[in-house]
Amino acid sequence: MKPIDPPWTTLVDVASLAAALGEDVRVVDARATASTAVRVVDARSSLADPQAGSGQYLAGHVPGAVYADLNRDLSDLTRSGHGRHPLPDSDAFAAKLGQWGIGPDTQVVVYDGSDGSDGSMAASRLWWLLRLIGHRKVAVLDGGITAWQAAGHPLATGQDEVTALPAYPGRFDTTQIANADEISARLKHAPGWLVDARAGERFRGEVEPLDPVAGHVPGAVNRPFALNVLDGRLRDAQELRAELQGVIGNRDPQQVVLMCGSGVTACHLLLAMETAGLSGARIYADSWSGWVSDSSRPVATGA
Repeated sequence: MKPIDPPWTTLVDVASLAAALGEDVRVVDARATASTAVRVVDARSSLADPQAGSGQYLAGHVPGAVYADLNRDLSDLTRSGHGRHPLPDSDAFAAKLGQWGIGPDTQVVVYDGSDGSDGSMAASRLWWLLRLIGHRKVAVLDGGITAWQAAGHPLATGQDEVTALPAYPGRFDTTQIANADEISARLKHAPGWLVDARAGERFRGEVEPLDPVAGHVPGAVNRPFALNVLDGRLRDAQELRAELQGVIGNRDPQQVVLMCGSGVTACHLLLAMETAGLSGARIYADSWSGWVSDSSRPVATGA
């Protein structure tokens, strides 16, 4: 199989992925035939049931896909004070990429359940982590596995085996990550530099089902990530650009920081901005759950 040219770096549609995988997608048991030119990763996750994603993968996944667990592979839950989904160790993540058969030349395609009904959106989290470590050949499957099945493509069951590679030769670029000190230092800046991707009722502090304190960082503005999606797919890029530009104003996107509840759905907002041509925003990885881990930090409620 020839490498994808140009590489997919934000979104890829089902038809393009199926064409790239070729004959493999017509083999329900793809263990012996899955191509290494494109590595597909299943990142389905449920905040309500951490075991649900792996069970869904085993029951049926895109042929040749490996499974990424949000808590074990895309987070390091042993780190305290950094929210509900602390970033994984860079070296551990590099080793995991090697185990998945991902090297510098691999085109990676990540998918999840597409609807984000439980707020996980872990595919965009893995997309961002790969970018952090320096890998640009990574895209999210638009519509997720729902769109794959709707197009009539088969699923494989069980655990697919891949040929492991050495640890990925890279480390996280920490300049793309905002921390609590930076957020604190910019609290008095005019609104628009900090965008919170949570649902409006959580942002306003009316409900808080996951974290011990309700509300938002003072000065943040709200752009629920769900507004970027229509029928399980990312909305038109030009429409997104107009709406997101209205949120951040005239700021250079590189001056913008994105956050959410635990640093996961903020990555989906980043994907929307990148798709819309508003490139360079950064993620406050600890997000709201990390912010409220220190009771001395200020909290705002309301709109």
